[in-house]
Amino acid sequence: MHQSLRQSLSLSGLAALVLAGTPLQPVAAQEDGNAEDLGDVMSISLKDVVKPTLGFQGALQGAGTPSQAGIGGFLPLSVGENSVFFADVLLNVNFADYGNYSSLINTEVAGTTISTSSRLGYRWLNGDRSWMFGVNGGYDSRPMNTGDADTGVNVSNKRSVFFQQVAVNAEAVSNDWNFNAYALIPVGEKEAQLNSVYQGGSLNTYGLNVGYFITPIINASVGYYYQNDDLGTADGSGVLGRLTYEVSSGLTAGVNISYDEAFDTRVSADLKVRFGGPSTTAAKKKKWDNPTINALTASPNNRDVRVHDPVFSNTQSYRNTVPAQA
Repeated sequence: MHQSLRQSLSLSGLAALVLAGTPLQPVAAQEDGNAEDLGDVMSISLKDVVKPTLGFQGALQGAGTPSQAGIGGFLPLSVGENSVFFADVLLNVNFADYGNYSSLINTEVAGTTISTSSRLGYRWLNGDRSWMFGVNGGYDSRPMNTGDADTGVNVSNKRSVFFQQVAVNAEAVSNDWNFNAYALIPVGEKEAQLNSVYQGGSLNTYGLNVGYFITPIINASVGYYYQNDDLGTADGSGVLGRLTYEVSSGLTAGVNISYDEAFDTRVSADLKVRFGGPSTTAAKKKKWDNPTINALTASPNNRDVRVHDPVFSNTQSYRNTVPAQA
C-alpha cells in the first residue's frame, strides 16, 4: 500500500512539473522566425474544429486486457477561445482469449461481455498554442466470463466476475512532444475466485508515457508503469512502447509492446475510426496538421481494467465452500 502511494505521488509530481512548466516556443518560431506557421495556428477558431465525433474502436488482447471492439464518442460540453470541457465514452464487447493463450496468465477469458468507460476532462492551449495541457478522470467497468486454463490444469466452477476502477490522467502535447501520466485504481471487489484453482485480481497501475511526433501523424512513445494488486502476485515495474499512425483524419492505427515480470512480453494492436468533427474540409485540414489542436479532441488513453490471476493454493477449502457453477 505504501509503495503504491509513493508511486502515485511520484507520478503526480511528474505530472505537476509537466503542467506547471513554462511552455516552450515552437522550434520554427525560435530559429527561423516563421511567423506564418504561428499565424496559421492562431487563426484557427476552436468552435470550428472542436466538434462531436462518433465511431468505432477495436483492440487485440494485451497484458491483462481482453480483445474488444465497440463504439465510442467525444462530446465537447463547452468550447472557449483556447479551451474545451468534454465528455468521452466507450462501450466495448469483450471477446474470448485466443485459443490456449490467456490474457490473464493462467485462466482464459471466455466471451462475451460488455465493458464501459467514461471520462470527463478539461483541455486548454497556452498563449501561442504551442502546447496543449489537459486533465481527465472517470470510471471503467469490466464484467468477465472465465473458461479453461491454458496451463493444462483441469478447472471446474468457472465463474463470471465483475471488476471496476476509477482513473485519472494528466497530459501535455506540443508539436513535437507529448506526455501522459495516469493512475488506474480498482474499486469495489478487487479480487475474486475465477474457478476451482485460480484467483484473479484487478491491478492498480501508475504510469508515465513520453512520446515524440516523428511527423504530425506518426507518434512513437515509451513508458514506465508500476502495477500491484491485493493478492501481491503482480507487484513490480514494467515498460511499454507504442507507435501510432493517423492514416487519415479520424482513422488511427496503433501497435503496443509491453514487458513486466507478471505478464512477460505482450504485443497488441488497436484501430480507431471516428466520424464527425469539423464540417468543412479546410477546418479538418487545419486541425489534422496541428498536433496541439488535434489533441483537443483525442479520445483519452488508459481505459482498460487490467486483471491478473495467480494460483489459489487453498483449493480444497474453496471446493468445500463454493457451490458448483456451470
